[in-house]
Amino acid sequence: MDLTRRINQHFTDSAQLKMQAAALLAEPLRQAGERMAQCLAKQGKILACGNGGSAADAQHFSAELLNRFEVERPPLAAIALTTDSSTLTSIANDYQYDEVFAKQVRALGQPGDLLLAISTSGNSRNVIAAIHAAHERGMGVIALTGRNGGAMGQILGDGDIHLCVPHANTARIQEVHILCLHCMCDAIDYLLAGAH
Repeated sequence: MDLTRRINQHFTDSAQLKMQAAALLAEPLRQAGERMAQCLAKQGKILACGNGGSAADAQHFSAELLNRFEVERPPLAAIALTTDSSTLTSIANDYQYDEVFAKQVRALGQPGDLLLAISTSGNSRNVIAAIHAAHERGMGVIALTGRNGGAMGQILGDGDIHLCVPHANTARIQEVHILCLHCMCDAIDYLLAGAH
C-alpha cells in the first residue's frame, strides 16, 4: 500500500467510526452538555484530567471554557488538573503517581462540581483514583473512555455519564474524544449563551 492510500484509509476509518459513534453517543452527549451547563450556571466548575493525549484533551477543553469556543460569552470555570508541573511532581514524588489528580480533586472539588475523566483504555489508575475522590466530594463524573470502558466503566455511579467509544485503536478513540469535547462545548454555549 502506498503512503497516499494509507493516509486516505485513516480518513475513511475515522469518518466511519465517528458515524458509528454518533448513534451511540448523541444521547449521553446531550445529557453531558446539559449537566455541564447546569453546573456552570450554578457557579460550579469542571475539573478535567487524563494522561498523554488525554491530558492534552483535558487542557483543550479547559481552554475552550475559560476563553471561548465559537461565540462570545463570559469565561466559564474549568481547570485542567494536568498543567501544574510543581503540583504533579510533588505529589508523584511524595506519594505516588496514582494520586496526582485525586489529591487535586480533594483540594479543589466541591459538591455540585463535575469531573471530566478521560482515558482511552478506561484503566488509567490515576484517573480512576480521581473518580473515587470526586465521588467522595459529592461531585458528578463525566467519563470519556474507549474499548469496553475498562475499570472506569465499572466504578461510575448512577448519576455519572459514560461516553465510551466502541473501538480498540487509541488514535481513533482520541479522534472521537475531541469531537465529543467539541459537542459538549457547543452544548454549553447553546444552553448558556443562546448560540445558534
